[in-house]
Amino acid sequence: MTAHKDFADVIQEHQLMINQLSTLKPLISHASKLIISTLLSGHKILLCGNGGSAADCQHFAAEMVVRYQKNRRAYPAIALTTDASILTAQPNDFDFDSVFSRQIEALGSAGDCLIAFSTSGNSKNIIQASLAAKQQQMTVIGLLGSEGGELRSLVDMPIVIPSNTTARVQEAHQLIYHWWCEMLDAVSEESK
Repeated sequence: MTAHKDFADVIQEHQLMINQLSTLKPLISHASKLIISTLLSGHKILLCGNGGSAADCQHFAAEMVVRYQKNRRAYPAIALTTDASILTAQPNDFDFDSVFSRQIEALGSAGDCLIAFSTSGNSKNIIQASLAAKQQQMTVIGLLGSEGGELRSLVDMPIVIPSNTTARVQEAHQLIYHWWCEMLDAVSEESK
């Protein structure tokens, strides 16, 4: 039987990881500016990830399309993790590795931005999605974990959370994209 962590240990682990995010502040800020300029120039954000990261894609897209904290105009964001027919047809007819890249071929355009979530940085379908986005002349932001994996060198902006614990990485990803939403709200308020 394995020993379980006390909740206080989990809180401490979370706080240590959050404190390390300050080293990523310049890159996170640069990514925020890229997201805002992409949207304000009439382009869109595409998002992809697996498992909990797929849920993060949907969460982030909903906050861009609907709202975060303030009522503002809707911004075009598409989570490539939501269409059950595509998500089952592509792997059935071809393979799972191309489940997101195929959608990027159909929906992505030059000037758009892909936000690729991968806690390992080594998910084959996220790697293929990033390569497809680059072929479409899209910018790619990687929300990654651990050492960043193979994706670290494939994306334009690798934001690598310094943790090997999937849950801590996902908690940091959520904190980052919530801040991006706050920045989008602020810009929307200024442009009224």
